[in-house]
Amino acid sequence: MTRILLADDHPFMRAGVEAVLRGSRYEVVARASTGDAALEAIAHTDPDICLLDVNMPGVSGVEVLERLRADGDRRKIVLLTVELEDADLITAIRAGVDGIVLKDGAEDELIACLDLVDGGQRSIPPKLLQHALDLSLKGGARHPFDPLAPREREIAALVGKGMRNRDIAAALGMSEGTVKVYLHGIYQKVGVENRTELALMAHGQAGVGREPNLR
Repeated sequence: MTRILLADDHPFMRAGVEAVLRGSRYEVVARASTGDAALEAIAHTDPDICLLDVNMPGVSGVEVLERLRADGDRRKIVLLTVELEDADLITAIRAGVDGIVLKDGAEDELIACLDLVDGGQRSIPPKLLQHALDLSLKGGARHPFDPLAPREREIAALVGKGMRNRDIAAALGMSEGTVKVYLHGIYQKVGVENRTELALMAHGQAGVGREPNLR
């Protein structure tokens, strides 16, 4: 059996996915309703494939993917989503997502996607790959914050308002240490070296950041 972690904040969706997987060679060994819980469950259960909803409270599925890859974790990751914003699509592909399943049609596509991913292949809808290619050929999205995940954009915006790390942490319900980790990643993604440059960029006073590179 291939061990699956399922992370989605909607119990109905989790139940639906489990119904689709029932009787297959895929066994759900852990469940989570938030990105933070998913990361904890991954550490404890060591699943073969992580099936992550893109939009979850706190840490998103794309952010979970990024954190795992940043830690050198190459396990298979499949994203579940209703739709994917351009920045999240670019980020996910750049981070090496193994599969993307659109929730509209997931009942028919999920097993096929998992079979490909479990076999070492990528499974991403052609229309999403084409859109990612179009974005790349156009130089990606124009705004310097577009490569950032939603939570990273929130933090960058609050830095632009002059808020300190502890105030940002309180506003977003996270620890000050987590804010510092996020900021380190933000600096790398948008091509700045410090908080002042990020604040200037948030006000539109700095040049655009690096264009996203697809791989």
